[in-house]
Amino acid sequence: MTTLTEAPTTAPASTALTAGRLARWAPWALLGASLAVSFAVFGVASFGEDLADFNVAGAVIIGVLLYMVLITVVSSIAESRRKAVDRLMTALVATAFTIALLPLISLLWTVIVNGIARFDAEFFTFSMRNVVGDGGGIVHAIWGTVLITMMAALIAVPVGLMTSIYLVEYGRGRIAKGITFFVDVMTGIPSIVAGLFIYSVFAMFVRPGISMGFMGSLALAVLMVPVVVRGSEELLRIVPNELREAAYALGVPKWLTILKVVLPTSIAGITTSVMLAIARVIGETAPLLLTAGFTASLNTNLFSGQMMTLPVFAYNSYMNQGTNADASIARAWAAALTLILIVMLLNLLARLIAKWFAPKTAGR
Repeated sequence: MTTLTEAPTTAPASTALTAGRLARWAPWALLGASLAVSFAVFGVASFGEDLADFNVAGAVIIGVLLYMVLITVVSSIAESRRKAVDRLMTALVATAFTIALLPLISLLWTVIVNGIARFDAEFFTFSMRNVVGDGGGIVHAIWGTVLITMMAALIAVPVGLMTSIYLVEYGRGRIAKGITFFVDVMTGIPSIVAGLFIYSVFAMFVRPGISMGFMGSLALAVLMVPVVVRGSEELLRIVPNELREAAYALGVPKWLTILKVVLPTSIAGITTSVMLAIARVIGETAPLLLTAGFTASLNTNLFSGQMMTLPVFAYNSYMNQGTNADASIARAWAAALTLILIVMLLNLLARLIAKWFAPKTAGR
């Protein structure tokens, strides 16, 4: 008689490997629960107050601290002390990153809450001409910001890019060192000094007291050039020399190698550098107050008359509140929010351009 013996059953490999470990969703669930509890407590504490007074930064900090306590306790119970310490250190690193983001999060929250009230059709289709109280818009400031910044980019980007090409591909000796030194000096120039410089030049050669959009573009271009030079220079230096040598071996002249090999290889980073330079100057107020001035009417001519820009509009609305202080401050917040949205759109556009012109690889 044959006796059948059952084979010993063993746990599946996947179960053995994951035994004594938290599920992948567990840390995220604990983080979500911690933030939910923290925001609920802060929401109850600020019940009945204005939404803009809600302490987002404080709620995030308390939520993250609560998460670190929970993940350490839960991990030490379900896993081991060693794993709990590892998860705690991971949480500390993530917390440091969160703290670095808190100023940005708080800023965006404040601007959105205070500026969204005036996001209507009138605000984006009317200017401030003949408006002394409620109403009015920023169409004149949007046009001024876009035109002045575009002209500044058209001036600064070619100059900065060609300077960086010279420093990387041709520059040697004292001339290159001198250019690098002055670029570093220009990087730290206060923005108002650039505005005073452009204003003084036009006052000497044209007439005192002159203000126009082109002067504002020149002032912003002075601030943009060193940023473009520094960013483009570093990106051109990381292009492998093997690519240049391969082109030279085929008999390609140096200028064509730069145009067809070096620049296309680094075009994505150069585009990012240009966008950083634009973001650096698009919110400047002091140089534009001196050069472009301010006006309540729409002016699209860079070479005639004063032009309003979004930073100057926000500053002027806050400092000169007129007959209705609440309406003026609301316009200032809405202008700040519009400026942030423009910068975000420019960054998205830069990413699309960089992706479009980036060198194609076999995996793409």
